[in-house]
Amino acid sequence: MAYIVDLRSDTVTKPTESMKHAMVNSAVGDDVFGEDPTVNALESKLANLLGKQAALFVPSGTMANLIAIMVHCNKRGSEAMVGNLSHIFRYEQGGAAHVAGVLLSTIQNKPDGTFDLQEVENRIRGSDIHEPITSMIAIENTHNVCGGKVLPLQWVDDLSELCKRHSIPLHLDGARLMNAAAYLSASPERLVRGVDSVSMCFSKGLSAPVGSALVGSYHFIQQARRMRKMLGGGWRQAGVLAAAAIVALDEIAPQLGLDHKRAYRLGKVVEGLFLKTFSVDVESQHTNIVLVRISERSSLNADQVLTRLAQVSLAETQGDCKTPNDEGVIVKAICFNDKTMRFTLHCEVSDADLWLAIMKITFVFKELDAAYPIKS
Repeated sequence: MAYIVDLRSDTVTKPTESMKHAMVNSAVGDDVFGEDPTVNALESKLANLLGKQAALFVPSGTMANLIAIMVHCNKRGSEAMVGNLSHIFRYEQGGAAHVAGVLLSTIQNKPDGTFDLQEVENRIRGSDIHEPITSMIAIENTHNVCGGKVLPLQWVDDLSELCKRHSIPLHLDGARLMNAAAYLSASPERLVRGVDSVSMCFSKGLSAPVGSALVGSYHFIQQARRMRKMLGGGWRQAGVLAAAAIVALDEIAPQLGLDHKRAYRLGKVVEGLFLKTFSVDVESQHTNIVLVRISERSSLNADQVLTRLAQVSLAETQGDCKTPNDEGVIVKAICFNDKTMRFTLHCEVSDADLWLAIMKITFVFKELDAAYPIKS
C-alpha cells in the first residue's frame, strides 16, 4: 500500500480526539426552538469573536452565502455584485439565481483578490427603471482561486465606505477568515469591521466535521434564521456538531500559522527546482494554498500531472520517494484549470508528511519536465 499525502483541500481534515470527546459529551436540545445550549454557546462565541450582534450556525458555507444573498436581496429584481473568480459565482451552482432569483453581476478580480472600486461605483444600478437594483456586494477573504490571498485591510475599508454611501450591504465570504487573521496577525473582528455580514467555515482548515456560520446584526440573523429553515437547514440536536466547532476555534485556529509555514516551504522547494515547466509565485503566497502553474508553452496539462502524482513507479521505490517501511508515496491535489494545480496544507499534514510530499513532487516534476521539453 502506498502512503497518501492528501493536499486536495483543507476540507479533508477529520475531527481531532478532543473534538470527538466534546461531541460525545455535548449538551444538546432542539435548535429550531433555540434550545440547544452548545449551539447557543457557539453562536455567542462567534458574535463576540467578530464584534457583531448575533450569529447563526448552518450546515455549509454555500448555504451561508445563499442565505446572506436571500436576506440582503429580498426584493424581486435584485442584483448582487461579486468577483468573477469568487466562490459564490464559480462554485455554488448559481444558487443565487436558481433559488433566490437574484442576478449575479460579476466584476473582474485582480490577482490579489480585489477589484477596481471606481468600476464598482460606476456599475451600481437602480435609478433606471430598466435595470435591476444593486442590493449587495460580496467579497472573499481569503480568496480561494487567487491562491489563498488575503485582502488588504485598507481596500476592504474603502469598499465598506463606498457601500455605506450607496446604502448597499457588504457581505464577506470568509470561509477561511481565520487564515486571513493569522496571516495579518490581526483580530478577526478587525478584518470584518466594515462588513454587514460574514460567513465562516469550520470544516476546512479548522478540522471540524461539519458546519459554517453567518454573523451580522440581530435583524439580519433573525431573517437568516427564517431563510435557513426554508432551505431545510433547521438543526435539531446540533450541539454534537457545534461542540466540534468550538474546539476548532479554541485549539486549531491558533495553529493555522504552521500550515502557512509548511505551504511556504513547499512553494520554495518547487521554485528552487528551476524547471521550465513548473512555476510558483512564492512572494504572492499568503496562507495555506500553493498554486503551481504549468508553462503555457508546454504540452503537459494539470490532469496529467495529478494522475502521475497518484502513481508509484519502480524507480521511486528505489530512491527517496518512500516511507521508512518502503512504501511508495502518493500525493493528491486538484486542478483549478488546464495549467494550474492547487496544493492545500492543513493540520493533518505533519513535517514528515510534507517531506514525503516534497520528495514525490520533486521526483515527478523533474521526470515530467524532461519528458515534455519546452521547445524554444
